[in-house]
Amino acid sequence: MDSLTQITLGAAVGEATLGRRVGKKAALWGAALGTLPDLDVIINPFVTEATSLAFHRGLSHSFFIAIVAAPLLAWLLSRLHSEDDSTWRAWTPLVLLVLTTHIILDTLTSYGTQVFAPFSDLRAAVPSIFIIDPVYTVPLAAGLLIGFRWQHDHALRRRSNYIGLAVSSAYLVLTLGIKAHVESVFEASLEAQGKPHAEVFTQPTPFNVVLWNGMVQDESGTWAGQYSLFDPDDTIELEFIPKNDHLLRGHADDRAIKILQWFSKGYYTVSESDSSVRFHDLRFGRTDLGLGPSGRYLFTFHLKQGPGGRYVNFRQTRPPFRPDRELLERFVDRISGQHSSTATADHNQKLRPNSGS
Repeated sequence: MDSLTQITLGAAVGEATLGRRVGKKAALWGAALGTLPDLDVIINPFVTEATSLAFHRGLSHSFFIAIVAAPLLAWLLSRLHSEDDSTWRAWTPLVLLVLTTHIILDTLTSYGTQVFAPFSDLRAAVPSIFIIDPVYTVPLAAGLLIGFRWQHDHALRRRSNYIGLAVSSAYLVLTLGIKAHVESVFEASLEAQGKPHAEVFTQPTPFNVVLWNGMVQDESGTWAGQYSLFDPDDTIELEFIPKNDHLLRGHADDRAIKILQWFSKGYYTVSESDSSVRFHDLRFGRTDLGLGPSGRYLFTFHLKQGPGGRYVNFRQTRPPFRPDRELLERFVDRISGQHSSTATADHNQKLRPNSGS
């Protein structure tokens, strides 16, 4: 999730855990600890992009590290605020809850979080919420800020914060329920069309939980489509996006390729232009919001060769994303259940290799 949301969540959890005892210090340290895991990006200037991609949301987002770090950080906080007569045992639940809720919230986005590091590099992701969602963040912030009107030991302060946490948490549960429904619709539509549906990847489109993207892989590529809760029926129009693995022939064991395939979970396509090979992660969409055949991929990696011609690194580029009024109107129409005209699969496949340039 975005940093503001993680800071707000950390502050609310800190206030709920220890606010009655130490006042605003609990919320302030909760906010600081709420953004702490994301500081793993400080290594970026000193490592390659490949290493940075593999490291981000790794150890700093591990439940094991959170459990180990919690009592140590709590001891430091108890020493720093010894005047409050709060021991490290009192601070430990605050630190542990802030760190673990940060991790859990991140797993509900599509990026992927290595929650079991260093024992496993599995990227856990159950994407049910977009990385920025005011419907989640605003109640959380409102409950916290309204509560600050009262003294730290006042019942109304705690109640206000609890309500904010309860509303935002209920919204997360609702998004998971919607996701389960959307996945069942995709599976039924895929089965009716004779497409593979062993594992369907679904995620909400930006700033809403009504319109969803869905993808499923077969051996040579990915079938992708969209479904709105307001669609008049459950038939999903699918487009096929080939992986184009032939462009990676002879490079399957190259470090950069293995990292990108692991990161993308296999949802990718490869293109070539001007002797440059590019790897596109399909999960993060295109500049056309999936409403046209020729949008540019938002996560594109230009592969870099090293000694012996192997791909050892890459350079990530993101095309400018400035949706105009026409695109936004089409997006709102699609959310409301209106289907825009789509190009044929053949046309999509012809345009796809150049769409990420």
